[in-house]
Amino acid sequence: MEKQKKYCIGCGILLQDENMMQEGYTTSIENDICSRCFRMRNYGEYQIITKSNEDYIDILKSVNKTNDLVLYIIDLLNVDKDLTFFRKYINNKAILVLNKRDVLPKSVKDEKIIEYFKNANLNFQDVIVVSPKKNYNIDDLLFMIKKYKTSKNVYVVGHTNVGKSTLINTLMKNYSDNDCFLTISPLPSTTLNKISIKLSDDLTLIDTPGLVDRGNIVNYVEPTLLKKINPKKEIKPKTYQLKKGQCLIIGNLVRIDYVAGNKNSFTVFMSNDLKVERFNLNNVLKLKDLNPHEMDVLFHEDIVISGLGFIKVVEEAKVVVYVDKNVDIYTRRSLI
Repeated sequence: MEKQKKYCIGCGILLQDENMMQEGYTTSIENDICSRCFRMRNYGEYQIITKSNEDYIDILKSVNKTNDLVLYIIDLLNVDKDLTFFRKYINNKAILVLNKRDVLPKSVKDEKIIEYFKNANLNFQDVIVVSPKKNYNIDDLLFMIKKYKTSKNVYVVGHTNVGKSTLINTLMKNYSDNDCFLTISPLPSTTLNKISIKLSDDLTLIDTPGLVDRGNIVNYVEPTLLKKINPKKEIKPKTYQLKKGQCLIIGNLVRIDYVAGNKNSFTVFMSNDLKVERFNLNNVLKLKDLNPHEMDVLFHEDIVISGLGFIKVVEEAKVVVYVDKNVDIYTRRSLI
């Protein structure tokens, strides 16, 4: 008799009790979660599983075959380089959810953040800033969902580590009697498959695995560093006045050499746990063995280090940024 298929309520993976080296292993098929989720939840032991982005794109294509509302989640500290990516695969009505408001300084107004994204002409029904951790604007988000949904199903999409599962857990805690919560962790690809979560008789949220950003620094650091990289509270920006011939070294992960330009202001928006040091170029060789990127930064642009945060630069500047060869860095119009 063929075994009935059962899926992990934490990450969505198909459960199996035959091979402990494969995804979805559990000591008993009677369990509701896999061993990986159990160990993450109870012992903080993180196991990296790298999913194929082709699998994720197939999921987006399947969502596109529905007429259901989509929540597109973005991490405000690590805004996607290509905000139009998901529109290549999904034409559904969508709400842009700007997540992790709690890590940005309170002095930054929501209206300014929302205006930044509205000016990008991304074709969303609405835009909202939220913080599940602080329960901020969660009622307003539910109101939006009910306003724009086209059926009882609403899909939640976005890159890995943008906080999709944390947001869904908060919605479940606030508005449902469901006591089965999704597994969350600082690792990419915690959610491995689609998971349906019934909030009420007329609303079911469908969590999806995140698109893996291969250029994100979290893929290339030791697990012990993840807690330092991921901010746990409001960032206190650090501003440095640099002259040509000086550099900043951030958390022994990134070096920024200021090689040409007038006296300039560099403000670091990254985890408070990352140490920032200023040196003269001639006095330090630290991190010079990393991959160099020569960049021309225009007036009021940010230097973005994928997965780490960004540095706001006020005046035009020529810099050389040293970072792991696999990590994406780029400039954009200043977010703040």
